[in-house]
Amino acid sequence: MTSDQTTSTELSWWLIPGRFIRRQILPVLTDLRLAIILLLVIALFSVSGTVIEQGQLPDFYQSNYPEHPALFGFLSWKVIQVVGLDHVYRTWWFLSLLVLFGTSLTACTFTRQLPALKAAQKWKYYEEPRNFTKLALSAELEGVCLSSVTPILQQKSYRIFQETSQEKDDILYARKGIVGRIGPIIVHIGIVAILLGGIWGAMTGFMAQEMITSGDTFQVKNIVDAGAWSSQDVLKDWSVRINRFWIDYTPTGGINQFYSDMSVLNNDGQEVNHEKIYVNKPLRYHGVVFYQTDWGISNVRVRLNKSPIFQLPMVQLDTKGRGRIWGTWIPTKPDLSEGVSLLAKDLQGMVLIYDAQGKLINTVRAGMSIPVNGVNLQILDIMGSTGLQIKFDPGIPIVYTGFGLLMLGVVMSYFSHSQIWALQKGKTLYIGGKTNRAQVAFEQEILSILEQISSLNKTEKSE
Repeated sequence: MTSDQTTSTELSWWLIPGRFIRRQILPVLTDLRLAIILLLVIALFSVSGTVIEQGQLPDFYQSNYPEHPALFGFLSWKVIQVVGLDHVYRTWWFLSLLVLFGTSLTACTFTRQLPALKAAQKWKYYEEPRNFTKLALSAELEGVCLSSVTPILQQKSYRIFQETSQEKDDILYARKGIVGRIGPIIVHIGIVAILLGGIWGAMTGFMAQEMITSGDTFQVKNIVDAGAWSSQDVLKDWSVRINRFWIDYTPTGGINQFYSDMSVLNNDGQEVNHEKIYVNKPLRYHGVVFYQTDWGISNVRVRLNKSPIFQLPMVQLDTKGRGRIWGTWIPTKPDLSEGVSLLAKDLQGMVLIYDAQGKLINTVRAGMSIPVNGVNLQILDIMGSTGLQIKFDPGIPIVYTGFGLLMLGVVMSYFSHSQIWALQKGKTLYIGGKTNRAQVAFEQEILSILEQISSLNKTEKSE
C-alpha cells in the first residue's frame, strides 16, 4: 500500500464519524417532534418539583407519602427518594433532559434558522415576466412607469434594490421585515440561555433552612440541598441578626402576615444591610436570598414569686394534623417534684396552664400572674422564632437574560418578511410579492400599492 493510499484510508476513517453525525444524529436532533416531547417531559417533571416539596428530610416524606396507601397508587416516599423527586432540579436525568433539549435547539439554529436568515438576506431580480406567475400575488399594469413605484414602497418602509439592465429594462426588488427572520434565532438563544442558567444554578447553588429566635444572631449552616459544584464561601465574613419577629393577626384571630426585622452584620458586628421582610418580600445580600416562609414559638419567659426570670424552650407538639400548638413544663418546686404544663398556639399572648393530671387550671395572657401549687407564676412573654428559607442561585442572572431574549425574539418574530419584485418591459409593468406570514394584511398592502400606482398614473395622464 502506498503512502497516498494510507493517507486516504486514514482520512476516510476521520470522515466516517462526521458523516454519521450529519446523516443520522442531526436529523433526529433537529426533529420538531423530539423538541416537543422533551419540552413536555421537562414541563411534567418541573410541575412535580413544584407539587412535591423539595429538599425536606426523609422523615417528612415518610410521614406525608406513606407506602400504604400510596398516593395515586404508586407515589410513596421510597419512589420519591429512589427517583429523586425530592430534589428534581438537581438529578442527573433532569439535567440530561435540559442538555438534550438545549442541544436540539442549538442544532436547529445552525442547520435551519441561520441558513434561512442567510437566504433571506440575499436577493434575486426577476428579469422575465414568467417569473411573476410563480408568485401568489402579481399584476400587470399597462402604461405605468417603474419610477412611480419606488416612492410608494419607500413610504411603506421597504428597502429597495434597483438597477437597469443592458437591455434598458428596469428591475426592482424591495423587502422589509428581515428582523422577523432573526426573531426565531433570538428565541432559540433565549431558551438555551434559560437552560444554561438553570443547569448552572442547579450545579453551583444551594438551599438552606433556619428557624431563628427573635433577637438571635446566626450564620447560615443548615444546608438542606446543594449542587455538586456549590461552595458556601459566599456565606463567610458576615452574619444575620433577627432584631424582631412579629405577626399581624386579623380581627377573627387568623394570621394576616408575619414579619422579620433583619440586619446583616460584618465580622466586626457592624450593620451593613437592614431589611424588614415578609412573605414575597425577601432580603438579598451578596446573591443570597432570605425568604420568610414559616414561624414558630421558641421560648416563654416566666417568673416564680420573686425569682430571677427563667427562659424555657417550647417545642411543637404532635397534634395529628389538628393544628399547631407548642408546649413546655414549668417546675413549681425546687426539687422538680411538681410542675405545670403550659401550652400556646400563637403569639397573641394567650396560654393554657394544665396541672400534672392534665386538668386545665386557668387561661392567662402574657404579663399576667396566677397562683399555682402555692407559688405565684407570672407569664412575662412568649417569644417567637422566624422560619427562613435561604437560597443562593448564581444562574438567576443568566435565566433572566434568557427570558429577556425570549420575549424580544417573540416580538421580533411577529414582523412579516415581505418581498416585492417589479419589472418594466416596454410599457408593461409586472409587479408581485410574497410574505412568510400575515398573508391577508400583505394582500391588502399590495392592493393599496396598486391603487396608489393607478391613481398616480391617472393624475399624470390628466396633466
